[in-house]
Amino acid sequence: MVSFQPTEEQQLIRDTVASFAREQIRPVAREADETGHIPGALVRQAWELGLVQSTIPEAFGGAGESPSAVTGALVSEELGWGDLSIALYILAPKLVIQPVIALGSNEQKQQVLPYYTGRDFTAGTAAVMEPHFGFDINELTTTATHQNGDFVLNGSKCFVPLAAEAQHMLVYTRSDDGLSAFIVPRGTPGLTVAEREKNMGLKAVATYGLALNNCRVPAAARLTGDLTLLLNRSRVALAALAVGVARAAFEYARDYAKERRAFGTAIAQKQAIAFMLAEMAIEIDATRLLTWEAAWKIDTGAEATREACLAKNYAATMVLKATDDALQVLGGHGYIRDHPVELWLRNGRGFATFEGLAIV
Repeated sequence: MVSFQPTEEQQLIRDTVASFAREQIRPVAREADETGHIPGALVRQAWELGLVQSTIPEAFGGAGESPSAVTGALVSEELGWGDLSIALYILAPKLVIQPVIALGSNEQKQQVLPYYTGRDFTAGTAAVMEPHFGFDINELTTTATHQNGDFVLNGSKCFVPLAAEAQHMLVYTRSDDGLSAFIVPRGTPGLTVAEREKNMGLKAVATYGLALNNCRVPAAARLTGDLTLLLNRSRVALAALAVGVARAAFEYARDYAKERRAFGTAIAQKQAIAFMLAEMAIEIDATRLLTWEAAWKIDTGAEATREACLAKNYAATMVLKATDDALQVLGGHGYIRDHPVELWLRNGRGFATFEGLAIV
């Protein structure tokens, strides 16, 4: 029998992150979206929680906790509830840390992981998406060509969070034997970070385009093993973040509908509104269960590609519908920036195209 009841430790972590999201993230989310800047004090507080670096083995300076996908999903949902941009910023170093822990050699771990065990936040990232129509992770146009014992990377990337400050980037490419990923340190010749992208959503977290022009890295920079595990962990993270965003919009719309009165009664008692809210609640719970199932399969070592893909794809549709319905519940108020619903809708719209922006 499958049980998704969190352990006592997982529940403690979940409660801690939920409190942090409620008390620290949510109050600054609107200003961060307007200014495009996340307060440094908030980032330091998040780093002190150890959400990112706790899974680094003790031999490399970390706490050595088990990198549970279920725990990661719980954390991602609560951070997504607080604010998606801030969540992606806080979790960005895991885009390097988690793959190196899962698939890296001992040498790679020694070279990379100690950077992320200090007292201060250290940026890391991954370059997955490409700026062309019909992007498919299995059909990348960025190439890695083997030359004289090294690999030469060529291509372009987009939606790379924190690229301008990242110590390491995990660049996903197409090579002769399929999908590959390479650890590219900051300042590697041939790697150019473009100007900050101007996005419809995710305004608080800086994302960038990358140009790789004969960017040469040693063969030892390549991760070995099945990258499907990393892709599945990323899909679970994105699905969990989408649940958090949708839940935030639903709760706000529900509370608004209970307080807003029209013709002498709360609009929550109107059948059209009540049914819309009920449908939102059902879809959010369904998506969460899909996400937990995929995460549970990853933790048990079972094949989880089907479940992870289902969770991510379903979440992308669900979060757009939920945030749009929340805006409709608020009516004209939903469209103005006095309420956060329009922010959630802008962020929620991106999940249909997001790939590789987070990992559990």
